[in-house]
Amino acid sequence: MGIRREASTLGDGELRALRAAFARAYDIRDERGYGYFAGLHGLPLPNECPHNRPLFLPWHRAYLYLFERALQDLEPGANLPWWDWTTARSHREGLPGAYRRDPARINRNPLATGPVTLSPADLRRFRDEPINQGALSDGPEPWTLRDPDNPDELPHAATIRRALDAPTFTDFTSLVEGVHNSVHGWVGGAMTLISVAAYDPIFWAHHAMIDRVWYLWQIGPRGRPPPEQLLDQALRPFPMTVRDTLSLNRLGYGYAVDVAG
Repeated sequence: MGIRREASTLGDGELRALRAAFARAYDIRDERGYGYFAGLHGLPLPNECPHNRPLFLPWHRAYLYLFERALQDLEPGANLPWWDWTTARSHREGLPGAYRRDPARINRNPLATGPVTLSPADLRRFRDEPINQGALSDGPEPWTLRDPDNPDELPHAATIRRALDAPTFTDFTSLVEGVHNSVHGWVGGAMTLISVAAYDPIFWAHHAMIDRVWYLWQIGPRGRPPPEQLLDQALRPFPMTVRDTLSLNRLGYGYAVDVAG
């Protein structure tokens, strides 16, 4: 499938391919499109995403893998980047430049916000909940909103180093999911809600970073497979088991080592 690069290191051609793939996916209303994949994480129900459970890391790896394949069917070369929120650049600037709104662009940046394709009934129920205010734009065809915090409040590299010292898969999962939660909260808006977080394009770059951290733990001295009883569990609704997610070589993608900032 290709090499995933850190978001701030994408070349012009790589960024064009990624933006073109997202833009095309937004317009597809079947199981190849953005709304279908984003909806698997929350709304519309059923919510398939396993949070606070041992399947958290394998499920999201399968999720990213199949979404990335769908993007590449639309635009060859559209590899998902990862957003390293631990770098000095992230702690100065916050969100990666590729994912921010750019007033100088004639056309809207498709990575700055994503369409939320809920039914009128689901959208009405969502908006009736006070906790959901500030997540989506107004109107019948809403887009995701963000409200990021101070950049220096993003997780630091030392936090990831501590997670990489975890002695078991269960311990590692618990530590990394906690860091993951903090970044969702830092971005604000739609990203704070499981129900609509995956509609924001930054969701995929954030989760690619989480997947990369798991990969680093896997190849490190403390890396261990998940408990035996988990290995053949199905990762619904994907045609994959936990065992199927354990080797990046078998899945056909990797992570670049270059990090800017």
